[in-house]
This record gives sequence, structure tokens and C-alpha cells, in this order.
Amino acid sequence: MNGKAPICCFTGHRRLEPERMQRLYEELSRTLDVLLAQGVTHYRTGGAMGFDTLAALAILDRKPAYPGIFLELCLPCRDQTKKWNDRDRAIYDDILSRADRAVVLHEHYTPGCMHERNRYMVNGSRYCIAYCTTDTGGTAYTVRYATQKGVTVLNLANRF
Repeated sequence: MNGKAPICCFTGHRRLEPERMQRLYEELSRTLDVLLAQGVTHYRTGGAMGFDTLAALAILDRKPAYPGIFLELCLPCRDQTKKWNDRDRAIYDDILSRADRAVVLHEHYTPGCMHERNRYMVNGSRYCIAYCTTDTGGTAYTVRYATQKGVTVLNLANRF
């Protein structure tokens, strides 16, 4: 152990391939079950569409079996959903209402607030479950940052 609290963060793409969703959820579930068996109970997700949403739902699905599980939403800005469609906003609102904690870094979008959110999620984490299929963009940035910080990155994209 490296002395860090047993926290796991998530990072992944906003757009997920529909044909991979079920398998991705299954891989995510298996990975979570392994970490939960190791005593990792605190999970951080960024509240974005795509992988963040899938991860939050997987955590919430486990709450009945793991009463000590803790879901923390790390939000870059309070108005991050203002351009989302009604369906995605409704899912977000449901997750937000069932999360154990929500940290909002800014009231409104600012340049750099997404990277700030990603760094916040990684800092203090022992694990980062990722779905990263490219070398560019916010997910790749977060994976690199986590690696630099000594966080164990579990990239589910490597399992496909």
C-alpha cells in the first residue's frame, strides 16, 4: 500500500460505442467487484455523459450489496448540463440525487475547469478505472496525470 486512502476515480470518453456498452458495463462491474473485495469503497466520477454516467450507475447498482460504498461526484461547474438533452439531464439529475456527495468546483464553465476536475478526482486516489481508446483529449490527459501521480490505472479499453 502506498498510504493513500482507498479511493478510486473514473475517467473515460463521453461517446461510447453502443455495441460495446453491455460488455463495457460487465468489465466495469468485474473490476469494481475486485476493488470492493479489496476494501476500496470511495469512488469519484466527473458527472459527464458516457463513461462517467456508466461508472456512476454501476456504483449505485452496488449500493444494496455494499452499504459502505460512497459515490462522490466531482463536477467542473454547476451548469455543465445546460446544453444537454432532456434525457441525459434526467439521468444526471437522478445520479446527482443518489450520490453521497457532490463537489462543485465552479459556478459556471471556465477554461480549464474540466482538467481541474480531472486532477481533483485523481489527487488522493489509489486507483483510476479508465476507458481510454486514444492518445489525445481529456481522458488521455487524465490517464497520464494519474500515471504521473503513481495511481494504478486500470484501462478497460485494453480488454476489448
